[in-house]
Amino acid sequence: MQNNDPGTATIWTRPGAFFLRALKSFRGNQGLLLAGAVAYYALLSIVPLMIVTVIALSHLIDETELLQTLAIYLEWLLPGQSGAIVAELSNFLAHREFIGPLLAVTLLFFSSLAFTVLENAMSVIFFHRVAIRRRHFLVSALLPYCYILFLGVGLFLVTVVAGSLQALGDDSVRLFGHRWQLDGVSGALLYLLGLAGEILVITSVYLVMPVGRLSLRHALIGGVTAALLWEVTRHLLVWYFATLSQVNVVYGSLTTAIVVLLSLEAAAALLLFGAQVIAEYERDLHHGNDARPPQPFRTDRR
Repeated sequence: MQNNDPGTATIWTRPGAFFLRALKSFRGNQGLLLAGAVAYYALLSIVPLMIVTVIALSHLIDETELLQTLAIYLEWLLPGQSGAIVAELSNFLAHREFIGPLLAVTLLFFSSLAFTVLENAMSVIFFHRVAIRRRHFLVSALLPYCYILFLGVGLFLVTVVAGSLQALGDDSVRLFGHRWQLDGVSGALLYLLGLAGEILVITSVYLVMPVGRLSLRHALIGGVTAALLWEVTRHLLVWYFATLSQVNVVYGSLTTAIVVLLSLEAAAALLLFGAQVIAEYERDLHHGNDARPPQPFRTDRR
């Protein structure tokens, strides 16, 4: 059946032009600057977030299992640096008895900073929505903590499933007179579990963070695309830092922080560019081919 939607027709008939227009809008919206802000606050939030999450879930699951699961899946977000993060987290948890009410509130506050900045960055990209309708300030204030709860539940489920899959890797089956170890199957299932979780988290960002409602199909397409792009990017980062980079020579003891920040900025740039693609697609759906391109958000006064 023929599609008469001018916006969709433009994307499928001229994908190169659509991509360049999205890239131009991303640049006009100071996309890399926004990604840098998100990455900076994510660097501030990641350890407090992990501390709050592990302390809460340690009442339900063994702390060692939680840290092992975090080490596996933090590697997806911070290639080559998850071990250092988990080591710092483990040292902090060893002295959890010193966590008082004030420190607990401080940890919770810093855990929410990255989500708040990400919501603001999404408001810039989806400016055409914000101009029509603004989100109530109480919703914006509570949204980061709802996300922390969502991630905590996700980590709980992933830890339970990952533990079962790791136990499966220790088993074997006898087939055609040979005994086959299941460690390869277990590793593949762990990878698919991590990829599915990554897609789910990115899709939820596209669904919840922008003002207004977004089609689940569009958010899922954006989530799958961003996750696959990040898979390629993180392997390139691992290769670069292992073979070509001299960051340890230049920054010395600051190397871990610099590498984590660069990884987070690359991830944030891909996440925000995916949002920009969705925003451009929405504009095509509403305005068609003949509409004048929207003016991007700018910080200068010219």
